[in-house]
Amino acid sequence: MQYSRLFVGKSFFLLVVTALTLLLSQCGSPQPSTLLIRNATIVDGTGSKGYIGSVRIEGKLIAAVGDLEPLQTDSVIDGTGLVLSPGFIDTHSHHSGNSPRSVDAAISQGITTIIVGQDGSSFTSLEAYFDSLRLSPISPNVGSYVGHNTVRRAVLGNDFQRKATREEIDRMKLLVTKEMEAGALGLSTGLEYDPGIYSSAEEVLELAKVASQYGGRYISHMRSEDVFLKSSIQEILTVGREANMPVQISHFKIGLRSFWGQAPAFLALLDSARAVGIDVTADVYPYEYWQSTITVLFPDRDFENRATAEFALTELTSPEGMIIGRFEPNKAYEGLTLDSIARLRNEDPVTTYLALVQMSLETGASIIAKAMDIEDIKAITQWPYANICSDGGTTGHPRGWGAFPRYFNLETREPIEMKIHKMTAQAAENLDLDSIGVIREGFYADLTLFDPNTFIDHATYGKSSQRATGLKMVLVSGAAVYDGQEPTNIFSGRLIRGRHQ
Repeated sequence: MQYSRLFVGKSFFLLVVTALTLLLSQCGSPQPSTLLIRNATIVDGTGSKGYIGSVRIEGKLIAAVGDLEPLQTDSVIDGTGLVLSPGFIDTHSHHSGNSPRSVDAAISQGITTIIVGQDGSSFTSLEAYFDSLRLSPISPNVGSYVGHNTVRRAVLGNDFQRKATREEIDRMKLLVTKEMEAGALGLSTGLEYDPGIYSSAEEVLELAKVASQYGGRYISHMRSEDVFLKSSIQEILTVGREANMPVQISHFKIGLRSFWGQAPAFLALLDSARAVGIDVTADVYPYEYWQSTITVLFPDRDFENRATAEFALTELTSPEGMIIGRFEPNKAYEGLTLDSIARLRNEDPVTTYLALVQMSLETGASIIAKAMDIEDIKAITQWPYANICSDGGTTGHPRGWGAFPRYFNLETREPIEMKIHKMTAQAAENLDLDSIGVIREGFYADLTLFDPNTFIDHATYGKSSQRATGLKMVLVSGAAVYDGQEPTNIFSGRLIRGRHQ
């Protein structure tokens, strides 16, 4: 019994000594509490020339930038041969929808902030949406506009093919007020879509003024991106002037064949507006194809008008350049060009187009259509007040998975520093976003680490969900949400709310 007690006593003593030794060793060697990315080429988003250096992250913020030596508290990532930039900001995104919480399509191309509620369509209650994000965050940061089409449909219901009455506009103004107070960034419109296509310029202006009272912004898919492009630009400039608010042209494009090559003239119009104090900006994606509804090329909603269809297939796109996206009446047509379907049906393309429109009026359908000239796209991306966006979601158009690396590799004769500026700080400036878009002490640690030689998009019109390569790591609020070409299922995204909040 005595030997047994002695053995137990010695064992307990050894256990205590071991625990104390471990505790002392931990006190002497602090566990990593900071992250150091060192020896990377830092391109800070301002447009300044890149340099070899290091960034230390503490918590959600950038703690130090420059020639830094590792500390005992640092977990170290070697960035040799890689570019470290601010996380990319997608000012026009449709990634929120039914995406997984990681939002793979966005983070896999280096995007750390998405701005939704675009083209006039937002969640019916931003307060409820924002509450859901607080309870269940996603990987990227999220901000939202309040959508004009959303509030218009809430007030007019299915009786929307007309101008709104005074009383209806007042009710819409109350809804805009409610959503701005919930944290909306401003008002978005989609004036080529139902029900906004039937609204008057006066209705839009009155709602924009409500958003302006809260320091909000106005972003618009304009009434026309082709035939009536100039008058549509004048409308958004009028909103900027009369509502005294910043205005942004969504996915700025020149979609009429007769206008191709005239990007400098349209940009000069915007420069003239800026010269007299209208704060107009634009976002743009680097593709010659757009994606929209199958009916969008019928601005007068004359869906049986053969002349309208003929014009659409000559001046706005072509049978070879129109790809059918979602088409519920006949899933076999999805992914085929209009030209191919016409040959299958032994019809001319105009007849087939009219038939497909009629078939889909109840269920809706989407198309991807070639309508822009690459030189115009390049000119718009180089405008000093334009930033890059995706206008993308998770399916259909490859822009949803590849817009940012595609722009990075677009031959525009711009240095890497200016391209990253367009994807980061310029986007933050255009939306007046705080503490993101630049690698700077005290800013959020939203960062993208990539190999500039292999950062390439692979999404195509046939395989739109293929990930880009060359992306090493994406951090949001200092946490790695994408690492080793895979989402980490870390959900550190923040809610981006309007300035008035």
